[in-house]
Amino acid sequence: VNGIGINYGLLGNNLPPPSRTIEVFKSRGVKKIRIYTPDHGVLDALKGSGIEVFIGTLNQDLPSANVAPYVKDVKISGVVVGNEVALGEYSGNLAGALRGVDRALRAAGIRVSVTTTVSYGVMGVSYPPSQGSFKSESVGVMTEVAEFLSSKGYPLLANIYPMMARSQSDGKLLYTNILDAMVDALYSALDGIGTSNVSVIVSETGWPSSGGSYASISNAQEYNNNLVKLVGSGKGTPKRPSTEREAYIFAMYNENLKPTGIENHWGLYYPNLKEVYHVNL
Repeated sequence: VNGIGINYGLLGNNLPPPSRTIEVFKSRGVKKIRIYTPDHGVLDALKGSGIEVFIGTLNQDLPSANVAPYVKDVKISGVVVGNEVALGEYSGNLAGALRGVDRALRAAGIRVSVTTTVSYGVMGVSYPPSQGSFKSESVGVMTEVAEFLSSKGYPLLANIYPMMARSQSDGKLLYTNILDAMVDALYSALDGIGTSNVSVIVSETGWPSSGGSYASISNAQEYNNNLVKLVGSGKGTPKRPSTEREAYIFAMYNENLKPTGIENHWGLYYPNLKEVYHVNL
């Protein structure tokens, strides 16, 4: 489905090699993925695959985050500076890091988006969606980040996890799923700081198959299949009906090096490449 991608994490000591994983992506028709670090094994496996990739970078990755060797053979959607750092001790450095990475890439003749991923914790008000706004402790950094993205035409990535669904209306806009309501609340918050031209990509969403309340294979399968239908509908959200949806399912694998419990059960696949459940990608 155009617009649907998969998050490919590597926090497991029993995962198949990247080359095998990329083969599975190709066999399933997956056209977009997101990785959390500039892992050279994954990037080498992506060469010539035609699969687009958002490449994540953490602070410690920046010295090794050289994407120049890959720009001819790998379709790079963008470089993602930090994951959920808009709140916390490094938030004050985020906008400067975005500008610095963007300058470095352009100096090297590489033209790709430079963005970051935010958690939904940056939101102060999220319901009704038309009243969405950033919380006081995040509005400063979000304004700085969004103004940079707006000036460059780059998207904002957001990790959004509905764990319950309901049908609600918001004035003239009808919401049939909470994911759209959460995305539109974020759009309202961006409108509120004067950056309404910034598009939102759902960089992580999904449902756990075990390990917690409402976590089951049947719920995870239903959520992700409905997500695929939603993204594949060709329609935008109620607030942005002409903006094509883009969302990345979390995640490819159940990763055993994550904290024990619900964190181990977000994958579409077990490490032996058996499906946890089937999604009609």
